[in-house]
Amino acid sequence: MNGHHHYVEGSNGWHPTHHGDPDADDETERDHRSSTLSDPSSSRTGTRGMNGGYDPDMRTSVTDLPDAVPMLPYWSAKRHLTCGNPTPPPPGTPKMAPWRAAPGKIKTAHAALVLCLNIDVDPPDIIKTNPCAVLEAWVDPHTMPSHKALEVIGTNLQHQFEGLNPKISYKPILDPSKEDLKRFCVTLRKQAMDDAVLFHYNGHGVPKPTPSGELWCFNRNYTQYIPIALQEIQSWLRSPCIFLWDCSAAGNLLSNFVKFAEQRDSDAKLHGGGYPEGTPPYSECIQLAACAADEQLPSCPELPADLFTSCLTSPIDIALRYFLLNNQLPNDISTDQVMQLPGDLKDRRTPLGELNWIFTAITDTIAWTTFPREVFTRLYRSDLLIASLFRNFLLAERIMKNYHCTPHTYPPLPPTNTHPLWAAWDLAVDACLRQLPDLLKNADSNIPKDVSLGARNRRQAAANGQAAGTSATPGEKSYTYIPSRFFTDQLTAFEVWISRGGSALTKPGPLSLPMQSPADQLGFDGATDQAPYPANTMEHSDHHLVPRKPPDQLPIVLQVLLSQPHRLRALILLSQFVDLGPWAVHLALTIGIFPYIARLLQAAGQDLKPVLIFIWARISAVDPSCQVDLYNNGGFKYFASALAAQDDPRQAVFPNGSEHKAMCAFILSTIARDYVHGQNACLHEHVLDSCFEHLDEGDFLLRQWSALCIAQIWDANDEIKVYGVDSGMQDKLIALLSDDSPEVRSAALYALSTFLGASGSSDLNKLGGGGSGTMYQLDEPDHFRMEVAVVTGATLAIKEDASPMVRKELLVLISCLVKEWRGYFIVCAWIYWEEDRRWKGGVENQHPDDDVAAFAITEWLDSFGDDEDYRAENRVLLSSLFTIFSILLELSVDPYQEVATNAQTIVDYIMALLLASPFTRLESTTLNRPPTTASDAKSHLNGTRSRVPSNQSTHTGSQAPLSPSGRPPLTRSETMTSTIQNGVSSTLRRTSSFANALRNLAGNIAFPTLEDGRSSPRPQQTEHAQERTEVVEGVSRPPSPNLNFAQYTSPYSRPESPDVAYLQPASASRTSLSSQSQQEPESPTMGFMPWNVMDALMAEDMERLRARRRINSHNRQHGHSHHRDGFGGGASPSGSTFSMDSSIILGLGTGVGLRDVLPLKSRFYDWCCEYFKEPQMRQPEADEPGSVQYNYQVWRQQRNEQVMEDTHKQALEAPRCRWDRPVTTIQINGLPLSLAFHAFDPHLVIANESDMVTVWDWIKRRRLNRFFNGNPRGTSITSLHIINQDVGGIILTGAADGMIRLYRNYDPNLCNGPVQMVSAFRGLNEVLQVKRGSGVVTDWKQSGGTLLVGGDSRIVRVWDAHTESQMMDLETNAESPVTALMSDTGSAPTFLAGFADGAVKIFDRRHEEVVRSYHQHPSWVQNVKWHPTLSGQFLSGSMDGEVKLWDLRGGDVPVQTWDLFPQGLSAFDVHEQTEVFAATSSLMVSNWRTQRTEVQSLATKRALGSLTTGLAIPPPRDSTTPFTPRTSSLAFHPREMVYAVGSWDGTGAFALPVLIEGP
Repeated sequence: MNGHHHYVEGSNGWHPTHHGDPDADDETERDHRSSTLSDPSSSRTGTRGMNGGYDPDMRTSVTDLPDAVPMLPYWSAKRHLTCGNPTPPPPGTPKMAPWRAAPGKIKTAHAALVLCLNIDVDPPDIIKTNPCAVLEAWVDPHTMPSHKALEVIGTNLQHQFEGLNPKISYKPILDPSKEDLKRFCVTLRKQAMDDAVLFHYNGHGVPKPTPSGELWCFNRNYTQYIPIALQEIQSWLRSPCIFLWDCSAAGNLLSNFVKFAEQRDSDAKLHGGGYPEGTPPYSECIQLAACAADEQLPSCPELPADLFTSCLTSPIDIALRYFLLNNQLPNDISTDQVMQLPGDLKDRRTPLGELNWIFTAITDTIAWTTFPREVFTRLYRSDLLIASLFRNFLLAERIMKNYHCTPHTYPPLPPTNTHPLWAAWDLAVDACLRQLPDLLKNADSNIPKDVSLGARNRRQAAANGQAAGTSATPGEKSYTYIPSRFFTDQLTAFEVWISRGGSALTKPGPLSLPMQSPADQLGFDGATDQAPYPANTMEHSDHHLVPRKPPDQLPIVLQVLLSQPHRLRALILLSQFVDLGPWAVHLALTIGIFPYIARLLQAAGQDLKPVLIFIWARISAVDPSCQVDLYNNGGFKYFASALAAQDDPRQAVFPNGSEHKAMCAFILSTIARDYVHGQNACLHEHVLDSCFEHLDEGDFLLRQWSALCIAQIWDANDEIKVYGVDSGMQDKLIALLSDDSPEVRSAALYALSTFLGASGSSDLNKLGGGGSGTMYQLDEPDHFRMEVAVVTGATLAIKEDASPMVRKELLVLISCLVKEWRGYFIVCAWIYWEEDRRWKGGVENQHPDDDVAAFAITEWLDSFGDDEDYRAENRVLLSSLFTIFSILLELSVDPYQEVATNAQTIVDYIMALLLASPFTRLESTTLNRPPTTASDAKSHLNGTRSRVPSNQSTHTGSQAPLSPSGRPPLTRSETMTSTIQNGVSSTLRRTSSFANALRNLAGNIAFPTLEDGRSSPRPQQTEHAQERTEVVEGVSRPPSPNLNFAQYTSPYSRPESPDVAYLQPASASRTSLSSQSQQEPESPTMGFMPWNVMDALMAEDMERLRARRRINSHNRQHGHSHHRDGFGGGASPSGSTFSMDSSIILGLGTGVGLRDVLPLKSRFYDWCCEYFKEPQMRQPEADEPGSVQYNYQVWRQQRNEQVMEDTHKQALEAPRCRWDRPVTTIQINGLPLSLAFHAFDPHLVIANESDMVTVWDWIKRRRLNRFFNGNPRGTSITSLHIINQDVGGIILTGAADGMIRLYRNYDPNLCNGPVQMVSAFRGLNEVLQVKRGSGVVTDWKQSGGTLLVGGDSRIVRVWDAHTESQMMDLETNAESPVTALMSDTGSAPTFLAGFADGAVKIFDRRHEEVVRSYHQHPSWVQNVKWHPTLSGQFLSGSMDGEVKLWDLRGGDVPVQTWDLFPQGLSAFDVHEQTEVFAATSSLMVSNWRTQRTEVQSLATKRALGSLTTGLAIPPPRDSTTPFTPRTSSLAFHPREMVYAVGSWDGTGAFALPVLIEGP
């Protein structure tokens, strides 16, 4: 597959190896051949990724397996499943706990080191052994005077603690009296303020703590032991605190402290309502105790007396001594030798530093794998001192449990002393100490012996003025220390986990990822619910499968990032881990990766750049709140410089340069989103200019993210929009609308939408508004023209785009213009309304003077005086906006539900404005007149389809939930003029063309309500959803898309209390509307003409523009923020209230009283972000050998090959065999007008004469599915194909309304859910109204992904399924419809077309014209087909009963003619594999008894079989459909020797597709 990149382990960068076509350097082209379908968010993205790295071993294991996807499936990318909607998390997904330490993060500021030793005097309750442990802080107190010893011990202990965190002030308090202790404690709390205080208590020289929770100190004369209650210490030190109890029976202190703390907290809640803000409760204090209440400290003479403190403050010393005590090493290494271990604790390159580093990694990992996530984050990731103490506590637990002491903590922790990683620690110590004799061989014997490693470090540092290193002794030069393999081995283990199935999902259990987050916890930003793991491919969503348990080595990988030699390898492994999904990113963040990764952005190494960018892209996608960190630490400059870097072919820094730049653009866009500091920072770093340059790049992903980055940088930021316009960015984005990639086209529209005021915010309630801002550098007219030009250019470029995702984005852009220039749109709607009424009344009956709209436009233009240029300019502006309005109406009847719903929201907003405008109060307009009746002939001719749901129908079960913003629907009594006539309310009629849309709208203004099901109907959950056949007044609903988030929003708000207008009966008079629209009394309109209203509405729009420019320029002068967070609300300049008090005539206040529903909100950016949450380095599940989908595709491929082999043998015999064995008979509703066989599955798809599609298993004679196509009444499905047959199948229908619709999930054996619409688009923009037409005729070519669409049109349009766009329009140069299309096989660019006048033409797409014409047929050509075996020959069958064989190399005369049915031919087809064709005679009143189908051989020139229909009664005289004069249908199977005939069976109720088998 082209586009895969692999890296070589250990190299300092990834050198890509391209596979496939070496010339395919265009990224979009590349992805056409890979399975991404130019889709950056596809779940089938192969190995696009940071480095695309598979493990080399994995790669070899795949090579000998068959290719699971032999051909490229179309309309199967992620965008076709989601239409640009973010995928909701799987049901039951818990929200992730925040990974950052809580706001109440503990910070230790001061420490009291209380030593109650009273040297030389043993306490009365302790009987010491002889010999006994004597060392305190590594000092033997009996070797010097007791007062001196006490000071040395205090100083040593202070140094030991400083080794953990040198920034804290430690105060040794030596043998204190109660008064001294109180004074010190109170002073410490004052100094620490709200920070934590550490209280370390060594009670080795006083009695054990009492069971009631008292500890001991001295009186001033040291003659008595004085008890101190814990409550007193609590009141002196308050909270927060950390307590270390190093004394026998320490458990007494811990348990009593907790008891007293809880009591204090509950009292505070009862009496004072809790503590003041910022003071944590006492029960949150942290404690570490040396032993339980009934235990005594160990007195082993080889260990220090303060063993617990030593473990906590000098762990390496204790660990090495403990290892010597328990393990016999060669050469009898002594403790003194161990104390001479070369190196520095802080230098990881030395033996001692390396051990310290390994110890940190191991203890971190033990804690990570054993403790709950919340506890781990609180204790190990909030404060350096606390983290060190708790890491070292694990060692204390391991050692002291061997001496019958059980150290305790609060909060309590599970035991870790038997964790398997301790074995790895012992191994590392063993490997180090075995080298010790060699290291010390030439050491200077005069060096004084140190009692501890820490003391030696301090001495060496003092002596040398620098940290001690191994080079201090000359003898070490002769022996080179062999570093530990610990980190290398752990990285290898991590690599094995990733490469050997760690990324695979598993069932919940002990081996799965533990979900420990509380269900009620918010996501990171409090608003979006982050799923810890992505939904599996929606096709096979295995909700019961979850990620595996993460590898234990994750914290070790974090530690390795500190080491230069291992860093690149660790980062590559980390990138492969975070690539597994959001859950993996969240784990890495929880473990504390963030500060390390942030610090690495300061590193200059080019080799780290690609992997760092990849990891940051994953982090930014999962947690957008990192934008603040990247802004504060200047990290954004790293990505800005990478984005701006020029590609130097001699320096392959980025193996995938363009993809890494796309990641940089994504990261920078997340920094700018909703964050004005981020936007301005990006502007200053020239990110906007870099993105502008990258809009021309070859890689679609970079073009897409460059546009999206521009969108977020100028979102609601007027200064940056001004800069963008000065650079011409909006023109470049409009040029991008002809891009090959639908994602890039959508991204360009998204950027233009945010430019014109739509909100790119993640807050769904923030709609935006305010147009393109101030544009203070432009004049007002230029500003207006620029906004109109942007939307007009985009609308004309996109209105017929085949991707519904792109059309949805176009509507967001149009809604921005409608919001700002609503007055102009009211005028356009009024003109349309008047023209429509005039058309309905019949233009020929009307006087030209009655054309109110034309007269008003003339008067309006005359008001500009003699300035012809100014008149022309205004005419062009109005014409542009009228075009946009017309296209908006067209989109409101879009075949794709989401597009139609969004367009209806905008159209209905404009219509509500029109009905509330002064036009309604003018005598000359028709807004108040009742509409023409529905029985108008023109209405019928155009096949309008109206819906009048009954008022008595039940609403239960069909109501969809209200939208999140709580927009109530309109009630039934709010409809307009039609209610006077009908007495029942009727809904807005949706028809097949925009010309019809307002024709019916004008007569039937109402807004869809929930009971109409227009408001985002949910897919039915019942099993019988596919079997629905109910049709409301001739309206049937097509299947819904997989994700349908569009929500119709009524422009009317429901009032707080019942209003008169809402309670009036359905037949109420027009006053209900005027009261609804809050208008002025009607007197002001007297004497005004329509052109006055036009002028006033337009003047109000300009007034709104001036206010917008005024407010924002005022903000600019006064230094306010340019970021308009609040725009779109009532108080914004884009609101309409301010114009009420302006001097404009007619008291306009356009839109007052209507809900602010515009601009629409796009979710496209969130959808694009999902790309960076999905695995890019590993194959999708469907391509993973061994997965269910992979195995299924392998089976399909083998089965298909078998079918082809079998049928090839049959095809050789078929032209000489009889074709007369009936297979089965199927009965369906209506006439089977179109038939399509699946080449490999036993599926037959049948479309009847209206809009019902049924899928049958023709072998088992079982109906698999039935659904409606949704084309308007009076139109038929005139074309039918099954595409992607090798890998499954999608049904493609073409209907006479010009629409192409595609459906998936039609086979219930493979999919449990209902049939889903994949995509829908207008295949032909202009379908001519002809008395007897062919509707829409299509031909699908799988090998090239091209769709030819012709029919009742003067063009044949060629669509490209790769890009979902038009490739070209070919003029037919004919005055009759196209009746048949047939592409050439292979890669040939020619195709055949048959016409209704009998002509057959050959088109060449390279020349974009007809290259050959044949005119031998006198009448309608029913079908044209290429000869199955001979190239350059084709057959055509005409309605006159003749079938002709043509040769392209011959003249204009057919090679052979068969005159089969002199009375007429109804259907004709040629088998694709064998030299056989069949034809069916026409069904007429004269010959209905003898209608038959004949099979003829092209090889032997004789008949092979005949089938007579044998009807019982004659067919109806009236044709069932105004399209395609066919009374029957006929189709050969693409592979099998089978054909199907569909015809009337005589009862008129059912039709029978009869299947006949050949040899």
